[in-house]
Amino acid sequence: MLRTPPKQFDPVIVRTALREWAFNFKRRTNPEEPMPDDVRVILDWVQRNALSMAAWEQSDRVDAVVSAFGTLLDGTAAAASSVSRNRRIMNLAMEYAVRHGILRQNPLPKGKGSGGGAPKVAQAIDKRSLLNPEQVTALLDWIGKRPLRRGTLYRAFFATLCYAGLRPEEAVALYVSDATLPETGWGEFIVHSARPEVGSQWTDSGEPHDDRDLKGRAEGDTRTVPIHPDLVAFLREVIAEYKLKPTDLLFPGEFGGRLAGSVFRRVWDKAREEVLQPHDYESPAGKRVYDCRHTCLTAWLNKGIPPAQVAEWAGNSVPVLLAIYARCIVGQRDNYLQQIVDVRYVVEAE
Repeated sequence: MLRTPPKQFDPVIVRTALREWAFNFKRRTNPEEPMPDDVRVILDWVQRNALSMAAWEQSDRVDAVVSAFGTLLDGTAAAASSVSRNRRIMNLAMEYAVRHGILRQNPLPKGKGSGGGAPKVAQAIDKRSLLNPEQVTALLDWIGKRPLRRGTLYRAFFATLCYAGLRPEEAVALYVSDATLPETGWGEFIVHSARPEVGSQWTDSGEPHDDRDLKGRAEGDTRTVPIHPDLVAFLREVIAEYKLKPTDLLFPGEFGGRLAGSVFRRVWDKAREEVLQPHDYESPAGKRVYDCRHTCLTAWLNKGIPPAQVAEWAGNSVPVLLAIYARCIVGQRDNYLQQIVDVRYVVEAE
């Protein structure tokens, strides 16, 4: 959507200037943070070379944009999930333009055969990303033995993902009062909010974490999740060690704020590197912190917990749960085959 390509500028730098300044209302209107001269030069050039919205009425321009959805800046193909996200975001922008009378209709092609169909994105998780019980135990043990680096707190945090199936943004939002932790036996979480880390420049509060309700739930809704006895012990240890009060965060950051994603991701990667075999470390096994949740939910399903109950604990719908984890349910095949062994279809000869 430019008259000429930015030959004098690195495309990555142009995109950064657009994202961090042109499209960031808080930053570009902040008098205490003036725009750097090099960024202003880039954005002035973009403004001079940007085509008007009338360009969306030219089919060749639209085709070029649609093609760009599936291409990275270096010319290689983008992942299907990225293409789908790009299309979704651009469609929202086009619908906004239509509602405000800037465009007469959404110019992006729709349907199969029109060039507008987004590629299929696999919902099912990769079985290779799951950790086995021995690996989970070894990883948590290694993390817990880092006393000078808040090992007990990080062990409890990751155990919450591995044993209770919480999303990371849900775990960082927990307060001590959200957990019922008896001296023995099972406990219970009341999960009521999520704090995804989106960057301080994108939140109204100026904090790195955004305040949101539970994913896929009505505003103010909650869900209860059982706490494994081992996890209960980990959490009680953290509360005692850090002298946490009911109004304190259950997993406070180093300076009392929320636990930073960049920090716990670094801890998890270091644990994988130290504990797993080299070939396992290079594999998808537990590569993302979110894989801890996948490992937990898969274990629940493989233990025979009804999908409806797992979905309730996990905060998913049953169809979504089955679409994501169906390929990872194992160990029940022989029982199923035994149940249908008597099913016979007799074809009588003429």
